[in-house]
Amino acid sequence: MRDTDLYTRLLGVAEPWNVTHVEVDTAGKTVTVSVRLDDAPRCPQCGQPAPRYDHRQRRWRHLDTMQFQTILEAELPRVECAEHGIVQMRVPWAEPGSSFTALFEALVIDWLLAASTSVVAKYLRLSWNAVDGIMQRAVRRGLDRRTITPSEHLSIDETSFQRRHEYVTVVTDQTTGHVLHVADDRTKESLDGFFEALNPEQKQAIQSVSMDMWPAYITTVRAHVEDADRKICFDKFHVAGYLSEAVDRVRRGEHKQLSAQGDYQLKKTRYYWLENPDTMSLKRWRAFEPLRESALKTARAWAIKEHAMCLWHYSNRTWAQKSWAHWLSWAQRCRLEPMKKAARTIKTHLWGIINAVVLKKTNATAESINSRIQRIKYRACGFRNRLRFRTAILFHLGGLDLHPDAARMA
Repeated sequence: MRDTDLYTRLLGVAEPWNVTHVEVDTAGKTVTVSVRLDDAPRCPQCGQPAPRYDHRQRRWRHLDTMQFQTILEAELPRVECAEHGIVQMRVPWAEPGSSFTALFEALVIDWLLAASTSVVAKYLRLSWNAVDGIMQRAVRRGLDRRTITPSEHLSIDETSFQRRHEYVTVVTDQTTGHVLHVADDRTKESLDGFFEALNPEQKQAIQSVSMDMWPAYITTVRAHVEDADRKICFDKFHVAGYLSEAVDRVRRGEHKQLSAQGDYQLKKTRYYWLENPDTMSLKRWRAFEPLRESALKTARAWAIKEHAMCLWHYSNRTWAQKSWAHWLSWAQRCRLEPMKKAARTIKTHLWGIINAVVLKKTNATAESINSRIQRIKYRACGFRNRLRFRTAILFHLGGLDLHPDAARMA
């Protein structure tokens, strides 16, 4: 079999394109495959024959042949169509504007799903910008193909981009676990773009939106979702975070007072008070027993917090409201200022907490996504700008169809 016939079959090149020459450079470890158009050029938009306007030599990196880097080259004409004007012809083996074949881009995409941009660039002998460009094209392709089906349960959370309190807002479909939207900051405008892209049917389908108590998120959801005050759910873990911080403030204040009197029983006990009792080992639980059953103010604050964590099992809205009202009465009369402050915050947002209790919704999906985003950021050693950060999130977590069409047809 001739080398041109071999590469015609390997590349899947079909009429009107034809492999005309194969050159092997042993010293440079490259194989250059020349491809030629053997038919009259046609307009890529309407498919009608059109006169050649001009042409230029193009080269595409393809999958390696053994250990040899393989390059496709062809004279790619522009045609002058009577209807569409001067347009660039397309080739069946690569996406428009790419210097890589579709099969090579598919390989890079598969590698990127498992390794960082720098690692992929090193082992495929590419520049960092070339690999990043493939990722960006894959995400644009995936977003163009994506049809957002009505999502019934959404999660909204922020995740850190860099230090100095720089954040991006992330919207996740709780059912699929896919990221639907990423936007800069955590302002009202960060969410407006997501809801404005939804049609009335998609907005009507929303049954719950889990989030923390950030005012900008609440305002935006209320502006775009009908009956939002019955659908916004304030996450159990964020409520636990407020109460844990309050318990720790009580502990620090009490430890300072006791230390002044020579009593150091609260020293090095911080994590006893903050740890979830359900995950605490039996040994730690027994060691913690004298503290939690003592007359310490911290023990009283801890009891208030743990009682609140037991109020998330109700299915009836009325009973849930009664139980939380009883807890609020206790917390607001406890004479522990940090706990009273946390109780005031909870009272203001009780409507959303009751929604979360009755609808059985948490932001666990968003927290899981947040952890995966941080792993992506750690693997990449950070990102230089928000656009690349957003691209990486959607690439790995958007559930997008990333591969070029030509690669799927090959």
